[in-house]
Amino acid sequence: MDIAARLCSVLVKNTIAKGIYDIWVEYPEAIKVKSGEFVNVKCDSFTLRRPISVCEIDRINGRIRLVIETRGRGTDWLSKVDVGENLDILGPLGNGFNLGNTSRHAVFVGGGIGVPPLLEAAKPFGGNADIILGFRNAQVMILKEDFERAGCHVRIVTDDGSAGEKGLITTPLKAALDASPCDVIFACGPRPMLIAVSDEALKRGIPCFVSMEERMACGIGACLSCACKVNIEGREQYLHVCKNGPVFDVKRIIW
Repeated sequence: MDIAARLCSVLVKNTIAKGIYDIWVEYPEAIKVKSGEFVNVKCDSFTLRRPISVCEIDRINGRIRLVIETRGRGTDWLSKVDVGENLDILGPLGNGFNLGNTSRHAVFVGGGIGVPPLLEAAKPFGGNADIILGFRNAQVMILKEDFERAGCHVRIVTDDGSAGEKGLITTPLKAALDASPCDVIFACGPRPMLIAVSDEALKRGIPCFVSMEERMACGIGACLSCACKVNIEGREQYLHVCKNGPVFDVKRIIW
């Protein structure tokens, strides 16, 4: 796939939670974008672009959806763009989810800002998907209704119990896996959450694919800043989250 930087017009912008912004941008190459891939967005005069996961893909109208949380100066600048302005976007980047047969029963596990890249992946599964989403509190809960509109079954967990169940995401995950057979698990979120999901999947022999969250600089595998230790044919090696991922089979990851 060709990777190119292009100016993309901001078509829609909304605030969907505290410090979290929902942006649709014009993207003529949307037909080529795959769920789980990301784009690198130039923010003002900052040297390094900011990697943003693709949340949804509108291939018919040529646009993509980006959900952004303000975490620093770059994303703070990005949160202030207005409809009609242009964003300099490099992409699409990375290797996304290989969904396989979407008639299978799938479980999707998302934590915090790791939730957005799961939406496009879950949509083809519809009612065959159980979605478990974890957040700090109700103020930062996002995309619940979007998953439900796709026909998915959604469970919410928050650290403080202000929405859904109180506690860790592993509790409803174990309950879901005990309740009915699961063919595949997809996950994205903080590293401790991914490790817990990975352990549960490996213990039960369920195929599991996780989208890794790592700090990136170039986004194309040149700077070596987002190395991830993996096992390939019995040998420890390092792959790049931006180029070889961000999606990996948990059987290959050395946590």
